[in-house]
Amino acid sequence: MRIFVGNLAYTVTGDELEAAFSVHGAVESSTVITDRETGRSRGFGFVEMPDASEGENAIRAVNGQEILGRAVTVNEARPREERGPRW
Repeated sequence: MRIFVGNLAYTVTGDELEAAFSVHGAVESSTVITDRETGRSRGFGFVEMPDASEGENAIRAVNGQEILGRAVTVNEARPREERGPRW
């Protein structure tokens, strides 16, 4: 299950994101999305959990909780929309 995590503090790392979710089950991967040009965090990330029921429990448990001082928004990630070419 792919989980979206929003409203992250810009200093949160992938390891800290993984730690917040690993208490609720196995974490396959965790990624904080960064800006291509600056390398700075964009304030959101994704967590992959192999077990859907653990993922749903993690979403309920972590949504609204603070990670490094900011209350995060957590929900199941939607499929990425296809975008046209950039002109």
